[in-house]
Amino acid sequence: MFFEHDPQDVTRILFQNFPTWMAVRFYLIGAAACVVFAYGVWTNIRKYRRGVRSGAWSPFWPRVWQMVATVLTHRTIKRRAEAAGRSHSWIFYGFAALFVGTSIITLEHDILEPLTGLTFWYGWFYLAFSAVLDLAGVALIAGLIYMMYRRKLLALPRLDYTRPDRSPGDPDYDRSGYRREDWAFLWTLIAIAFTGFLLEASRLVWLQGDAVVWDYRWFSPVGTTTAYLMKALGLGPDGAAQLRLGLWWFHGMLALLFIALVPYTKVKHIFTAMGSLMARDTEAKRRMPTANVDGERIGYSVLTDFTDKYLLNLDACTKCGRCHEACPANASGYPLSPRDLVLSLRELANDTLSHAAMPKGPITVSGDGVNMIRSETLWSCRTCAACVEICPVGIEHLPMIVQMRRALIEDGDFDPMLQLTLKSLQKSGNALGESKRKRPRWTKNLDFEIKDARTQPVDVLWYVGDYASFDPRSQKVTIAFAKILHAAGIDFGILYEDEQTAGNDVRRVGEEGLFQALAAANIELLNSCEFSSMVTTDPHTYNTIRNEYPEFGGNYLIEHASAMLERLIREGRIPTPVNLNYRVTYHDPCHLGRINDGAEPPRQVLRRLGVDLVELRRIRENSFCCGAGGGRIWLADPPAMKKPAELRAAEAAEIAGLDVLVVNCPKCLNMMEDGVKGSGNEGKFRVMELIELVQEAMGLIGDTTSDDGDNVLREAGAPA
Repeated sequence: MFFEHDPQDVTRILFQNFPTWMAVRFYLIGAAACVVFAYGVWTNIRKYRRGVRSGAWSPFWPRVWQMVATVLTHRTIKRRAEAAGRSHSWIFYGFAALFVGTSIITLEHDILEPLTGLTFWYGWFYLAFSAVLDLAGVALIAGLIYMMYRRKLLALPRLDYTRPDRSPGDPDYDRSGYRREDWAFLWTLIAIAFTGFLLEASRLVWLQGDAVVWDYRWFSPVGTTTAYLMKALGLGPDGAAQLRLGLWWFHGMLALLFIALVPYTKVKHIFTAMGSLMARDTEAKRRMPTANVDGERIGYSVLTDFTDKYLLNLDACTKCGRCHEACPANASGYPLSPRDLVLSLRELANDTLSHAAMPKGPITVSGDGVNMIRSETLWSCRTCAACVEICPVGIEHLPMIVQMRRALIEDGDFDPMLQLTLKSLQKSGNALGESKRKRPRWTKNLDFEIKDARTQPVDVLWYVGDYASFDPRSQKVTIAFAKILHAAGIDFGILYEDEQTAGNDVRRVGEEGLFQALAAANIELLNSCEFSSMVTTDPHTYNTIRNEYPEFGGNYLIEHASAMLERLIREGRIPTPVNLNYRVTYHDPCHLGRINDGAEPPRQVLRRLGVDLVELRRIRENSFCCGAGGGRIWLADPPAMKKPAELRAAEAAEIAGLDVLVVNCPKCLNMMEDGVKGSGNEGKFRVMELIELVQEAMGLIGDTTSDDGDNVLREAGAPA
């Protein structure tokens, strides 16, 4: 049967039986659609260019290849949403194949054939082309139907656009327009795909008497099946010819309308998402942007302070709600949703930067006005980077929030308690308002002396941190870690009263000037010391020294305590003769597990201790923040508000027979002990630091007491 006819006759004739005027009209409408599309593209580019140039797309080609790999594999879309990612890939590849198919036809019919006489859309190429596009259409429709099912029947909370940062009476509260746009997008694509099949089927019925068409019909399996259904319903060639003509125009006009509206609607995420992924900073969750503290102003107070990349980020948002769902502030009832923050800024940009003429005066981004970001929204953020980590299109919410916080700090728009903390940090170098002389006081509870790294060379310099130095509960962990290092024969020292906070949370509350002053002083001190590497028990300190100090000339090899413990146990330098008969679960600190990929060493340590480790529902990079980050540990929570630590403790309480909730950060220890009490789980299980479990397994239980008389090293098996 294959090719009983001339292969060049096995094709589809464009504009078959169309009068010339009809084809001309189609091209005129198509040209108008392209003009509308091009103008929309220009208005968006103009909008982005009104921001500060970022240079985020350099080096260009490596970023292009990385973006292409991400888009083609759908790896960011499939993460923690396999079904949605799979359906999106059907839509993406189905749409891409149909778009490429249409482009190939245009290439041959409108460019190559008129200019060179070259044709290729016939014979085996045409038949394979037809079969592939049929399958692409099926994939597109299947993916769209699943997305409709998710929105309507599953009714996922993250797809509910109810705003947590506005009240029903506010003029910018209603986001039902987004809901209508979503459904219009889905239905338009469905209509284009379905009418394409109906058009194909009506052509087959119309030309069923033409062997060169009918003999090769099964290379369009969906169209052929539909054609048989049409024939069964009594449709003949004449009726099919009329139906085909009507469908041709409806399908064509719908497709051209879709193209024309791409830059003005949700559809533009096809391009803006690719641009956002290409410009993505892989360090955005670890390192905040550096500001010129000697400049006229710091941070983002007006919309034109935003970089072109961030303005593009706003348009890249697909409203998928993954950041909304992951945000601990949002889950606790605070007026923050990373998605809604992005959408508000997008709407503000569309209202002010998209027009030919810019508004007079500055476009303020923070305040109580329409589409402005309220200060309570910005101060709700825990800077845990859950939003940045899960965003499938590379939006960098956290740096934008920190930049806007910097402007609030400049304007004095922040909590008086935070003001007191910042003054304390400026005066004494710590957030607890303690005298510098008290910082090393915990060392007096040891029966050995810790080296002074300021005057003596050491192999390991231990950067202790504020809470680990001053907080009575955390001091117990600090003393335990000192005993472990001593028992392992580690040559280590500390900076005694000259140590200051590393500045992680100072930077994230927006006090960039103070952060840079602290960083400069700390780097000067560290550079005056002689050591091979550093260690810290505080993930916040670890993150800043590892990822932010290099920008200021501080390049050091630093480990978190959990990684050092895992290595020392593996190397046999610290024996753990006691197997701990506990059922435990482990809470990943944000700055260790999610932000610095340090989720595995603590688990390796727990496995070596012989405990029964049962994982929480949200672990590793998906861990749920304790609520301490971004300076929130320094601020009081409203009494009626549910704290993130209470939600996390309630999650731990779901584990039957749980003995210990293990933490690995001084701030997590502080917050989670309060969270256990606040959630009504006090006495049901204990909160212990990983270091305390290692100490117990090593048999280093003692009766050393802290200055306030508290037992520093608990008796084995006794409640913490």
